[in-house]
Amino acid sequence: MDLVLLLKAAVMGIVEGLTEFLPISSTGHLILTGTLLGMTDDKSKVFDIAIQTGAILAVIIVYWQRISGALREFSSSDKARRFVFNVAIGFMPAGVIGFFVYKKIKTYLFNGPVVATAFIVGGLIILWVERRAKPVVRIHDIDDMTAWDALKVGMVQCLGMIPGTSRSGATIIGGMLLGLSRKAATDFSFFLAIPTLFAAGAYSLWKERALLSLHDLPLFAVGFVVSFLSAWLCVRWLLRYIASHDFVPFAWYRIAFGIVVLTTAWSGLVVWAA
Repeated sequence: MDLVLLLKAAVMGIVEGLTEFLPISSTGHLILTGTLLGMTDDKSKVFDIAIQTGAILAVIIVYWQRISGALREFSSSDKARRFVFNVAIGFMPAGVIGFFVYKKIKTYLFNGPVVATAFIVGGLIILWVERRAKPVVRIHDIDDMTAWDALKVGMVQCLGMIPGTSRSGATIIGGMLLGLSRKAATDFSFFLAIPTLFAAGAYSLWKERALLSLHDLPLFAVGFVVSFLSAWLCVRWLLRYIASHDFVPFAWYRIAFGIVVLTTAWSGLVVWAA
């Protein structure tokens, strides 16, 4: 395996892990980083989705006590069953819609200008949400969520299919607008990531299996491991950050980054490939 290619895989793993759970769009960053690194073929797109499983593992480990407890007590605890069912209900909209439209989204929207525009629009929405009069918080803990709450957050998560929007950003900010506390919205966003990203990775690997071979195993392994490590650090940091901070810095980052991408695209300095 080419050492340069493995280094590129490591860079993509870092980008995935650091951006998956922040409201700045991992898919958008992977598309742009892949363009700069020359990783834009069909196999690279499968790689981008597959290494999300490393980020999933990080969430599972950070929340292992909660996850294992819910599964262990599923048959005896209403609280555990409600938690599992709410995550399943929240996943359903993205699972159903993604199955039917994700291929078209990947074909027509996976390009620099779309990503940059979504960065900017998403940043403006975050600024609006953070600076408006604070809505009444109805739900301080995810255990207080109803199935209807979970479904509404799951429907908002579908916006994250647009590259540059951010799945985590859509679920966290959307959850806050729907009455969840910042902590509850962030926690539920993390839990929703587990079935959502696992399903996306498994589906992509199965659909594109003809493109892959054992020769690709080191490439995917490096991306997976680096994605896991960087996501683990990022999730632990974000949980501390939200205790006393808002998402305004991420909004300004999105806007600035989006402007840079659009400027370089319009000037011809960088050809952002699909």
